[in-house]
Amino acid sequence: MICPDAAQSHEAPDSRLTDRRGVLGTLGLAGLGMIAGSVSSEAASPGKATPRITVPTSSGTSVQGPAFRYQPAPARSPLADVPQEWAAVNGRMANEYLRYLNSFRLKRVCPEQVIAAHAKKKGDVWNSIPPKQWWNRMSYVLRVVDRIALEMNVNEVEIISAYRNPGYNARCAGARTGSWHQANVAADVKFPVRASQVTRTARELRDLGLFKGGVGGYWNFTHIDARGENINW
Repeated sequence: MICPDAAQSHEAPDSRLTDRRGVLGTLGLAGLGMIAGSVSSEAASPGKATPRITVPTSSGTSVQGPAFRYQPAPARSPLADVPQEWAAVNGRMANEYLRYLNSFRLKRVCPEQVIAAHAKKKGDVWNSIPPKQWWNRMSYVLRVVDRIALEMNVNEVEIISAYRNPGYNARCAGARTGSWHQANVAADVKFPVRASQVTRTARELRDLGLFKGGVGGYWNFTHIDARGENINW
């Protein structure tokens, strides 16, 4: 999924890092704590003239049709694609959480994907929205992921997993009992490049001061967390 308002780039993905000397000043923890300013937009004014269309018929004559007017598609609900059973229980909080994450104006990460990562089931146990007092933790992690994607010139970031409640986490294959996903400070992400490239870039930016946490490399995704201690696996 590509975020609807994501910044588009026509350049090929590139793992080369920016100037190491300047990266600390622009990527430090204080910089990530800043919330992007509001963005204003202006609507274009429609023209006065209304075009008409002519529809050819099978006989070769033409039938003058009514003026064609563009009808925008109705806005989709952010929860349109999640299971209704999950939405019935978590819908109100999910919409509130989504509005909170959208306020950070992430450029390469879709907050809708975070919600979708919560709307999953293992056996008979559903995942859920994290406790509200922990929401700011994921906003921090997502801004780290967003910055890594910007560094790599990648537009599309897939969020595989974010918060996991204890019951759901216990049913995830390979998940640890003390998984940082349960504290809402971890995300498993996939970029449209080799996972090893993402892992390497994440570690390099972390070691330059972007964040403090764990970076785990897997064959098809990368785990990134903000536990406060640097660790690799």
